Amino acid sequence: MKQDIFKNIEENIKSSDINKEVQDEILEKMFDSKKEKLNLLITGATGCGKSSTINAMFEIDIAKVGTGVNPQTMTIQKYELDNLILWDSPGLGDGKEKDIQHSKAIISKLNELNSNDKPLIDLILVILDGSSRDLGTSYELINSVIIPQLGESAKNRILIAINQADLAMKGRYWDFEQNQPEEKLKNFLDEKVESVKYRIKEATDVDVEPIYYSAGFQDDDEIQKPYNLSKLLHYIITNTPTKKRLLYTNNISDDETMWTDDDKQKDYRLETQTSIWESFKEVVGGAWDSFKETEIYDDLKEEAINFIKDGIKEFLKKKKKI
Repeated sequence: MKQDIFKNIEENIKSSDINKEVQDEILEKMFDSKKEKLNLLITGATGCGKSSTINAMFEIDIAKVGTGVNPQTMTIQKYELDNLILWDSPGLGDGKEKDIQHSKAIISKLNELNSNDKPLIDLILVILDGSSRDLGTSYELINSVIIPQLGESAKNRILIAINQADLAMKGRYWDFEQNQPEEKLKNFLDEKVESVKYRIKEATDVDVEPIYYSAGFQDDDEIQKPYNLSKLLHYIITNTPTKKRLLYTNNISDDETMWTDDDKQKDYRLETQTSIWESFKEVVGGAWDSFKETEIYDDLKEEAINFIKDGIKEFLKKKKKI
C-alpha cells in the first residue's frame, strides 16, 4: 500500500525542532500545494500501448478505474489518482469518421481552462508504436491536431515517447536475458528517435526530444519486464511544472521490477528524486530561507543529501527532521 507522502512530511515537520512559526508556514504552503491538480493527457495511435504504459507506471488497472467524460463524445477516459488526473484519449487510426471525432475531443480538452483561466492540461504524452514502420497517423495527430492548439507553449507541454522498443525490428536483436537492446537495435532506435524529431520539427518548427522504452506485459505465464520506464518517468516529471512534481509521489508504482532496466545514460532514479526535492523546496518558498535562521540549518543540508540518496519514501520513513 502506497504511503501518503504529504502526511509523512507533515508528521516529520511537526516532530522536528524547527521553529514553530516556520513549521506553520511550511505546513500552510504544503496544504495549499495539495489543493493543486496535475493533469496529464495521454494519447497515441491505436495499438501504441497506452493502457500497458499507464498500468505499469501507476500500478492501476485502467479497465476498472476509468470513468467516461465529455458525454457528447464519450471518447476520453478520466482516472483520478488523488491529485494526479490522467486523461486517456484514443488517438487516430480507427477510421476517418472516428478520427474526426477523436480529434475534436482532443482539441476540446486542450482548449479547456481550469478555475484560474489557465490550460487544464499540464502535459501531453504522445505514445508512438515502435514496432510500426508507418507512423503517418501519429504524425497527423501530433502535427495537425495537438501542436496547433498549444501555441508558444508547445515545446514545454508535449512529450513524445516510442513504446515497444523490443519489437522495433520484429523482436530481433533484443537481449531477452538482459532485457535490453543489442547494439544493432539500439542504433536503429536512436535513428528512429532522430527521424521523429526531424519530422516534427520540419512540419511544426517545434523541437521535441523523443525517448524510447518498452512498457512490458504479462500474459498468463509469459512476462516481459519494462525497459526504460524509469527514463520515461524522469522525462515526464522533469517536464512537469516544478511546484506540481510532488503530486506524483503517492501514485507512482512501487513495484521495484518496473524501474530496474534502463539505458544507464543517467541515474534516472537519482535525477527524479532530485526533481521532486526541487518541487518541495519551491512549494515551501520563502520558508526555506527561514531555515537559515535555525540552529539545524547545517543538519538540514545533510538531510537533503540523504533525501536524494535514499529516495523520498525511504527518507521519510527513516528521518525525524526535514
